[in-house]
Amino acid sequence: MNDPHETTEAHLKRLLGRALNSFDLPDTTVERLDSALAHASSLHSSHHSGSLDRATYRHTYLLSDGSALTLWELVHSTGPRGGVEQHELYTEESEVRLAASRLPAGFPGFADTDEPGGIAPSPFPPPRADDGPAWSSGRPEAARPGPTGPSDDPDADFALLADLIAAPPAALPRMYAPDDSADHARRVLRRAENADRPGEKTARLLRSSFAHHITQVSARQCLVGGKDAGFTLYEHAFLLLDGAEISLWEVEHTATPDGRHMCEVYLSEHAAREAMELRARVR
Repeated sequence: MNDPHETTEAHLKRLLGRALNSFDLPDTTVERLDSALAHASSLHSSHHSGSLDRATYRHTYLLSDGSALTLWELVHSTGPRGGVEQHELYTEESEVRLAASRLPAGFPGFADTDEPGGIAPSPFPPPRADDGPAWSSGRPEAARPGPTGPSDDPDADFALLADLIAAPPAALPRMYAPDDSADHARRVLRRAENADRPGEKTARLLRSSFAHHITQVSARQCLVGGKDAGFTLYEHAFLLLDGAEISLWEVEHTATPDGRHMCEVYLSEHAAREAMELRARVR
C-alpha cells in the first residue's frame, strides 16, 4: 500500500525488483514509467484459504504528460503455512485474472469477467471489484471456496478429466479488443515448453494481429501419479490486419515431476486436448 515517505521512483524500483516476471512487461510500459510523478496503490481483491493466500493490487501512476498508467500486481503463496510470497506484475486486469486462475490450490475461479476482450465467464461466482476511482482504495473480494478438489480415487479423477476433455466448449461470442495483441502473442509463444509448439511461420503471422480474445475453455484438478495436478485449457484468438483469425490453444498444467506449472501451446484444440489426455495418463 501507499507509504507517504516513499518516493514514486523508490516505489517503482521496489515493485519491479520483486516481480518474478518484470522482464515480461512491454518495453514501452517500462519507458513510460520513467516519467512517473506520483502513484497510488489499492487492494483490489483477496482470497485466503488453508492452502492458498492470494491478493491483487492496483498501482496507478501519474505520468509527466498528464496520463495515467496502471500496473496490476498478483501476490500469492501456497502451502499450509502460507509458503513463500511471490509477486507478479501485469499491465491488464484480464491478465492478472488469468494468472490468478492458474494458481494450483483449487483453481479458485478468478478468471471470470464480463468485460469485452476479457476471459469467458466461468461457472463460479464473479469476484467483487472495487468501484472507486483509480486513486482511491478498493474493497477486498470476499473469500470464496474453489471447485471441489481431487478425490481419493485416481480412476474416478481420470474419468472426470476424460469427460472434460471430450466435452465440446460452450459456444461463446468473440468480442475482440484492440490491444497490444502482437506482443501478447509473442509472450504466449515464448512461454510454451512443448517441442511441437508453433514455429516461426505462426509467429510471423501473429505479428500482424491487432486485437485478441482470451477464453478459458476448461479447468480441472485430478490425481496424476498419486499427486494433485491441475489442467486448464485456454484459447487465445487473434484478429489479423487482413481480417483473418488464428487461435493459439494453451494448456497449463502441473502434471510435472516437481509439481511446477508448465505451459504448452498448440495450433488446434484437438492437439491441445490430446496433450492434456496424454499428461493425465502418465502415472
